[in-house]
Amino acid sequence: MADRFSVLIEDNGERFSCDASQSLLRSMEVLGRRGIPVGCRGGGCGVCKVHVTGGAYHTRKMSRACLSEAEEASGVVLACKLFPDSDLSLQVVGRMSKALQLRRE
Repeated sequence: MADRFSVLIEDNGERFSCDASQSLLRSMEVLGRRGIPVGCRGGGCGVCKVHVTGGAYHTRKMSRACLSEAEEASGVVLACKLFPDSDLSLQVVGRMSKALQLRRE
């Protein structure tokens, strides 16, 4: 059985579990959860951009058109290409983050 990790979306307090072999975005969708905005699911649109604030992870190839090397180095990645290696905490980045913060208040 594959490892499963807990993921906290700090913007809205939502938690869900993520299988180590499945992208964060896909795990959230499979569980029927909402929280991270969904776009192309292929690493090319940047809609699912998140900032990992805690935990270990690895990523697959992401488009430089929507994510710079500096952003990636600071923990900003695309959820569709993010795979957990431990429990994670994250914040949604970009234009969709305001909607999540408003729902929380």
